Amino acid sequence: MSLSRRGLLATAALGATALTAPAIVQAQASRELRFIPHADPTSLDPVWTTADITRNHGNLVYDQLYGVDENFKPHPQMVAGATTSADGLTWELTLRDGLTFHDGAPVLAKDCVATIKRWWVRDSYGTVLQSLTNEITAPSDKVIRIRLKKPFALLPEALAQPACVIMPERIAATSPNVQITDPVGSGPFRFKTDERVSGSRVVYERNAAYVPRPDGQTSFLAGPKVVHFDRVIWTVQPDPATAAAAMQKNEFDWYEAAAIDLVSLLRRDRNLSLRIINRMGGIGCIRFNHLHPPFNNVAIRRLVQACVNQRDFAEAVAGAEPELIKTGVGLFTPGMPMATDAGVEAMAGRTDFDNVKRELVAAGYKGEKVVLLGPSTIPSLHAQSLVTNDLLGRMGFNVDYQALEWGTVVQRRASKEPNDKGGWNIFITNLTSLTNVFVPAQFAIRSGPAAWFGWPDAPKLEELRDQWLVAPNEAEQKRIVRELQLQSFRDVPYVPTGQWVGYTCFNNSLTGIQNGWPVFWSVRKA
Repeated sequence: MSLSRRGLLATAALGATALTAPAIVQAQASRELRFIPHADPTSLDPVWTTADITRNHGNLVYDQLYGVDENFKPHPQMVAGATTSADGLTWELTLRDGLTFHDGAPVLAKDCVATIKRWWVRDSYGTVLQSLTNEITAPSDKVIRIRLKKPFALLPEALAQPACVIMPERIAATSPNVQITDPVGSGPFRFKTDERVSGSRVVYERNAAYVPRPDGQTSFLAGPKVVHFDRVIWTVQPDPATAAAAMQKNEFDWYEAAAIDLVSLLRRDRNLSLRIINRMGGIGCIRFNHLHPPFNNVAIRRLVQACVNQRDFAEAVAGAEPELIKTGVGLFTPGMPMATDAGVEAMAGRTDFDNVKRELVAAGYKGEKVVLLGPSTIPSLHAQSLVTNDLLGRMGFNVDYQALEWGTVVQRRASKEPNDKGGWNIFITNLTSLTNVFVPAQFAIRSGPAAWFGWPDAPKLEELRDQWLVAPNEAEQKRIVRELQLQSFRDVPYVPTGQWVGYTCFNNSLTGIQNGWPVFWSVRKA
């Protein structure tokens, strides 16, 4: 796939040398953090969407009962302490003092109960907790009581998932299938609705009433969230070359996801630092719509899988920095406890396309138009979209490639309608966050009408996931995960296209940046 690789390099080189960055008014206040996010948060509801940008927004505005540290271990956050009954069936979580929402109302246990009930309808890990729970109540303003059907030691880990962010009861009463419009939380920052410019600008101000956790060490989403800025301003800049030029001119302090083809350029600036803070990285994903032809046919999904060469995709994304690439990747991030290479040979990288075209027809393909949603404003997704479009065309598909802004893809992929009514067949994304770390959090292998966008029918995957939850030890968990991954390559809910990490770029005046995805506490400017 050298074609797409050369194209990306040429585009980056042109941008770096020929494009002129627009004039940007520099923030004068030293207590403002100027940030370039990887996308615009078109949805402000961390429960409704799995988009990383909405997750990042949620971390500013909301707080969590538990938070994970940089080693993915959960710690109490809004919770002061927890007790469990002798039989392990009853948990009581006590909220710590000083918790208030942005509108001045105290955070009560009933708010947390309503939040959990909304969250666990859509979240992969949440549905596990829901299935194991007999009752969740608020016996007092400070106590959340969870009565389980069976002991579940992973309860803190479940509640530490990034979408389990605490909202007021009145907002959490919104259907989980409807996006919230009122972004009131209790987190360290307030969302400035009056300064929001869709597609361009997002502003957060420090929540002066926020009380950081008094104990522990700050580590990613865990420990004291101490804020050192009055305002955090996100300015959306879809063009990577313009973003890099603005960093070099000190117009911004922090560029979340430096385009990999421009890393060598940014390295030459002595005022800037480049660092890999997110070792979870991303696993590329060709996601099929299982509701409509042609990808409701497993034989056709398997044929696409057989033609995928992860090296082609990974090099299109990160070929300029090959040390960032990993291939032979399955469902989980390489190096994590549950990662395995079982079944990855199913992605054989076939190039005998004359035979493939005949097999495609024999499998039942009738020339249906394949609508491919290709995000154009996130470089890694754009690169993978180009490779996917080229691959599908070589295989003999009738492809309707639609290059769209990422926020449009986020909204469009929720449609279950056929193509002629605004539907889709494939979209390209990266599976990131804790999805690729915790087995119950892997939402892309969930099955049924309430599953993640694409809606596979794969009951064997559900069965194996349930077996993993009751496995007696790590050795048995790993055995089950191998079978789970093998089954995924049989059912093909999606095709993983390789794994890569990326660099964040920031001015040397910044200190205290946490490992993980970007959070904005503990960061200081000299």
